[in-house]
Amino acid sequence: MEKKKAATVGDLRASGYRSRGVKDELRENLRTALARGENPFEGIYGYERTVLPSLYNAVLSRHDLLLLGLRGQAKTRLLRMLVRLLDPEIPVLAGSELNEDPFLPITKYGRRLLAEKGDAAPVEWLPRAERYREKLATPDVTIADLIGDVDPIKAATERRSYSDEEVIHYGIVPRTNRGIFAINELPDLQPRIQVGLLNILEERDLQIRGFPIRIPLDILLVFSANPEDYTNRGNIITPLKDRISSQILTHYPDDVKTAAQITAQEAWTEREGEPRIEVPDFFRQLIEEIAFVARQSEFVDQSSGVSARMPISAIEILASNLERRGLRHAEKKVSPRLCDLPACLPAITGKVEMVYEGEQQGAEVVAKKLIATAVKKLFDAKFPAPDAGRPSQRKREEPDDLLEEATTRRGRTPPAPEKIHPLYEPIAEWFANGGKVTVSDDTPFSEHLASLDAVPGLRKAVEERFAPASPEERAVGMELVLEGLTSHLKIAREDLDSRVSYAEMLKFNLVRARSN
Repeated sequence: MEKKKAATVGDLRASGYRSRGVKDELRENLRTALARGENPFEGIYGYERTVLPSLYNAVLSRHDLLLLGLRGQAKTRLLRMLVRLLDPEIPVLAGSELNEDPFLPITKYGRRLLAEKGDAAPVEWLPRAERYREKLATPDVTIADLIGDVDPIKAATERRSYSDEEVIHYGIVPRTNRGIFAINELPDLQPRIQVGLLNILEERDLQIRGFPIRIPLDILLVFSANPEDYTNRGNIITPLKDRISSQILTHYPDDVKTAAQITAQEAWTEREGEPRIEVPDFFRQLIEEIAFVARQSEFVDQSSGVSARMPISAIEILASNLERRGLRHAEKKVSPRLCDLPACLPAITGKVEMVYEGEQQGAEVVAKKLIATAVKKLFDAKFPAPDAGRPSQRKREEPDDLLEEATTRRGRTPPAPEKIHPLYEPIAEWFANGGKVTVSDDTPFSEHLASLDAVPGLRKAVEERFAPASPEERAVGMELVLEGLTSHLKIAREDLDSRVSYAEMLKFNLVRARSN
């Protein structure tokens, strides 16, 4: 049978309830969780050895704290998850605007209620979800929004003097008394508004319009900020930074597997009905690799960061592209192809800030380069380098013969035969003899696989080195070989809307030159 909640101050006193500050409450609940081996921040990956220990230390030290990091590093999520360390619910004086402790009232209203009713004063129970509030800092935020101001309408309606404490309209900070208040993007707050937080952080009280009152607040103040001033917005004033006891640096995932775990948790890829969408682990990691490449690219503004939201959006668009193809061809199961990756461009171009050189090339061009680099990394990890082998034995055809003849006439030695790994010789020879293959993200899988199977030696290379678990994975491996040979300048590649064509390098360049 559920225990009856205290309805009055007297009931609460009889129950043995003990008052404690919100920071003590957080500290004691964290101690209990750690002793039991529980993780209050379940679902946060990559911070186990860095951010979370620092966060635990700040809570155990009863510190106000600041999470400092680039965009998309789960700062706001971490702040919101602090609610898990609060009690399920706490008693407050009924009707109090400031969630007053029934044993320790801090306003005129609370003191009067206890004086008039004593142990019969009514008590309400406040759930933990209502003890967390946050404010996004913007330049138009005022002291009245955060702290409060005199309400002339209230004074007139209730016929109170302006010197009466009860004409005050409290802001969002005091209304979060006995809870957690968060300010996101703290540097966006004007310096004069930041000054208004100094007393709350140090003296734990607030004063409004010169009222001769001090309201001691019981509150944990937490903040998030981006170290890069990419909006010309200003900085955190030094006295405020000095009063924030713990500053914790966040970061992006250190490895692709951890990043893929985060994306798998956040992305909406489980679609209802048919077709069933299957994205292999290696393809999920390939999507993450695009973000890792972007965080090292010379064309991307590294001081602004590349948000973890980028791969989340990219894999959701990828899933939608697969869903669209499956519906069009009535396929029950669909898997990604490398030629599906250009469909992810809208998720990349809007989330990557360029430096000047990148802006000159254009966001879409840079995004395609990021994808190509990520694909090349996967190829290099799975297959041997095309240049690591004996000289190619393929027949030199007319363009090469003309080049050799012209070089000999000039008195120079013709170039040595091109070296290529034996694994790729049949593939290179097929392209050298005029072979061409075109793949698309809009064809049925049977047609897509047949196009790739037409290239001699391609299937054998994939089965030897890629170890595909299904025909769909084998098709991706075959595309990967073609992309790898392209990145190592063994064959040529051309984008044609949603199609990609591969052909012999020299002939491809001659055709382009003649067409120009």
